[in-house]
Amino acid sequence: MRTTLTLDPDVAAKAKKGAARLRKPFKEIINAALRAGLEEILSPAAAKPYRTKPHAMGLRRGFSYDNISELLAAAEGEEHA
Repeated sequence: MRTTLTLDPDVAAKAKKGAARLRKPFKEIINAALRAGLEEILSPAAAKPYRTKPHAMGLRRGFSYDNISELLAAAEGEEHA
């Protein structure tokens, strides 16, 4: 298929350098780059799930789980509603 494509100057320069270095036609380099880029864009790698590691922090001395309102008052302050 024949089409007109406008390349940014830096992209064109990089493609021309690559074509010269690999001794391949400019057209072949552009097609290879487009194939690789389109493949990457159209089917990106799946993101790794985010995981956190729990850490047992325990309860500070002098505090008890028996009176939760007292713990909240100490943590948030008496004025917190």
